[in-house]
Amino acid sequence: MEHQPTLELVQEVELIGHNKKHKMKKVVKNAEEAIAGIESGMTLMLGGFGLCGIPEKCIETLSKKPKITDLTCISNNAGVDDFGLGLLLKNHQIKKMISSYVGENAEFERQMLSGELEVELTPQGTLAEKCRAGGAGIPAFFTPAGYGTEIAEGKETREYKGKMYILEESLVSDYSIVKAWKGDTKGNLIFKATARNFNPVMAMAGTITIAEVEHLVEPGELDPNEIHTPGIFVHRIFEGKNYEKRIEQKTISK
Repeated sequence: MEHQPTLELVQEVELIGHNKKHKMKKVVKNAEEAIAGIESGMTLMLGGFGLCGIPEKCIETLSKKPKITDLTCISNNAGVDDFGLGLLLKNHQIKKMISSYVGENAEFERQMLSGELEVELTPQGTLAEKCRAGGAGIPAFFTPAGYGTEIAEGKETREYKGKMYILEESLVSDYSIVKAWKGDTKGNLIFKATARNFNPVMAMAGTITIAEVEHLVEPGELDPNEIHTPGIFVHRIFEGKNYEKRIEQKTISK
């Protein structure tokens, strides 16, 4: 990750890691409080797949802060023109996108072709593993995906048992922003159905992880066997209201 965490960010993380005898309050009032500390030039991971499971409240709130610019955003998709990360693209708040699929956003295409936006396209499985590896403390890994294509340009290659692989570096972020179905005040999260996509791996890879949830409950109300992300990875959590949950391509049978 090119951007280095600010002193304030490091201090907050140190506070999280120490003072174990004191209970740290993770619950914040709303998205406005949740994104406090995000500054221009930072790297953000944003969960979701298409428009499913995206942290729409935090993205919307960021879009209302046009002075926060030059962001590097790591996300499977780039939203659509008027929703999700498309709002930040419209405001020219994103400098670089690290994604696997961006075909639903005309403004994204325009900015990429005009050279206004730097784009690092990554195979979908590789992107997921880069996030997972970053959260697990693994700096890099070999994968066959992309060998022999422009994806492999400038990367180390190696042969294993007669098959060629390329070396991919893992990803971490200053802030990871995810959306869950349920969460408790300790930060434990449950994702619903296909919203359990990039959210769990990205929640592990952020210096600070923000979770917006549809239902916020008290500790003990979630079945431990159903928790997808343990609270140790989550630093801020809030309950969002009036989620739109848009569908990218709605198809109805006759």
